[in-house]
Amino acid sequence: MSEYNDMKVAELKELLKAAGLPVSGKKADLITRLEEGAGDSSEEVEEIEEAATESVDDVSEDADDDFDDLDETWDDEEMIHVARQKPELSDATREALAIRSAQGKKQPAFRRQEWYRYKRLSRTGWRKPKGMDSKQRKNMRWRTPMARVGFGKIAEVRGLHPSGFSEVMVHRPDDLDQIDPKVEAARIGKRVGNRKRVEIHEKADELGIRILNRRRNI
Repeated sequence: MSEYNDMKVAELKELLKAAGLPVSGKKADLITRLEEGAGDSSEEVEEIEEAATESVDDVSEDADDDFDDLDETWDDEEMIHVARQKPELSDATREALAIRSAQGKKQPAFRRQEWYRYKRLSRTGWRKPKGMDSKQRKNMRWRTPMARVGFGKIAEVRGLHPSGFSEVMVHRPDDLDQIDPKVEAARIGKRVGNRKRVEIHEKADELGIRILNRRRNI
């Protein structure tokens, strides 16, 4: 029957299950088994096609409802782009920052001694190896490199943020009065609460000061 050729394998297996026939094999085997079977009829084919079309319609209606919800939220929400402040840097400073960035990409990752053995050590930063029998201190083979003088960066931009700002620690809104927004940026202390953090955000926006660890959802 030509009707079976236009059907998918999943639909053919549904017909075979309804007729109590095996569902294993390729598509040609399934069609042959259906043609030889006595329980096949065109009504079953029509029922399967109707069920498939109904499921597709339901999915399309649900998708339309989802798009309607997205449109409503898009109209209600106000999308605001907040531009980040940029520092006023000289050409020499910009060039030094670019060189430091290139050097940082070539620098190896300094690992703490026995970081591979204890999970808590892998989460911490670099510590100078100590001990008379320390293999990393003796610079033996198969040990991660140690931080040495040769890995130092350009002194002119040492301690600067990658953006070029000089970081100033802030714990309350009054600390922002001593910051020069042209070359300095604020970093809020990690123990500052959300209420005081919001006040710092508002005052920094008024003074045009950039906050390096700003939280958008508070």
